[in-house]
Amino acid sequence: MSELIRKLEALLGENGVYHGERLKERHFPGGGVFESSTLEPLALVRPTTTEEVSDVLKLCYEAGQAVVPHGGLTGLVEGTTSTKNEIAITLERMNKIEEIDTESRTMTVQAGVPLQVVQEEADKADMLFPLDLGARGTATIGGNVSTNAGGNRVIRYGMMRDQVLGMEVVLADGTIISSMNKIIKNNTGYDLKQFFIGAEGTLGIVTKLVLRVRPKPLSQDMAFIGVNGFSQVTTFLNYIDRALGGTLSAFEVLWSDYYKLVTTPPAEGKPPLPYDYDYYILLEAMGGDATNDAERFVEVLGKSLEDGVITDAVIAQSQAERNTMWEIRDDVEQVAQNSPIITFDISVSLNKMESYVLEMQEELDKKWPDNTCMIFGHLGDGNLHVIVGVGDDSEDTKKAVVETVYQGLTTRGGSVSAEHGIGLQKRDYLSWSRSDDEIALMQIIKKAVDPKGLMNPGKIFA
Repeated sequence: MSELIRKLEALLGENGVYHGERLKERHFPGGGVFESSTLEPLALVRPTTTEEVSDVLKLCYEAGQAVVPHGGLTGLVEGTTSTKNEIAITLERMNKIEEIDTESRTMTVQAGVPLQVVQEEADKADMLFPLDLGARGTATIGGNVSTNAGGNRVIRYGMMRDQVLGMEVVLADGTIISSMNKIIKNNTGYDLKQFFIGAEGTLGIVTKLVLRVRPKPLSQDMAFIGVNGFSQVTTFLNYIDRALGGTLSAFEVLWSDYYKLVTTPPAEGKPPLPYDYDYYILLEAMGGDATNDAERFVEVLGKSLEDGVITDAVIAQSQAERNTMWEIRDDVEQVAQNSPIITFDISVSLNKMESYVLEMQEELDKKWPDNTCMIFGHLGDGNLHVIVGVGDDSEDTKKAVVETVYQGLTTRGGSVSAEHGIGLQKRDYLSWSRSDDEIALMQIIKKAVDPKGLMNPGKIFA
């Protein structure tokens, strides 16, 4: 046992530090989204307070020991991959909701609280925490901050950074920066929390947050829409956003291949619309008047059909039907039927999206005629998930597929990572979306905050 581990056990107790055979009790992801490879760290440290996190990092800083922060381990870019030379720190025991302040419309939480618990506690207080994504039951709120998570309702409520008012974070040397701000407007110098949102644990460990919550909507109206032609998709987005008067909360689009995949066996989903259309839109509106909002929703969709803005529609008639619609959209694991697969999370502006997708599919067809290419995502905010299978997962083939998918983004001002982060998986492609000067400034910030390079080393950039 190393001297550092002895010191950590003295600090946290035996149950606060897992090492040796005890690591076998845990899973440590080390590969892609559907891989089960395991990479054990030197030890897994489990603090219970911000002060303990600080003390752990002080010991690691003195010893020159690299540290990898762990959230719910649901990330998709190998951002939590650790090695035998690194110590992993999990905040799973820092999982308390400290306060719900309905008057200030805030919630104070420890970083290890799962997203779903935050959502449920807000709901009990008749409030809404709007961030939502498929891994809600496991993903922690601290991990959501570290990756600047997006999800299903960004079009109305914004990314994770838009939900954070205050933050407590521990730097590499153990310094605690506490800025537990409850106010929206605060122009007193640099907004320090923004350095850590989306930093993937490379600048420090977020331990506590003040979250912004909203009054719970009183209505939720949903529909599946069928359209032909991409211009119909974008025309309808503007049409419906205006017609619903600010209540549009989700605008998800499924390309026809993906829609068929998630609504035919072995998938459990049943198609709400026939397989006649090029694109399927999952539409959600949330408002403050259940009766009038429902009537307006039906009226607007009826007029959309009459005006030829959309081709077909089915409206959910119950909460069970609304849940079923979301389950169809979220049944992402069905893409594993096409394994081996390579997953992508990209952004491109709507006026360039159609040309990007057509160019990408043409290149894939040219190089791998039997490829599968499933596309779906939060199109309302320009984010697509692209899942490609070419029947080969060798490293050379993966690299060729990745560059085929990414090459059209650079000329269109797009991003190789819309909401998943960079981690190890996209590190070599950061320069495809960021300039040399931008990357240089990021590295200056990293060096200033973490001079020994101990926080999640090798992630984002080498």
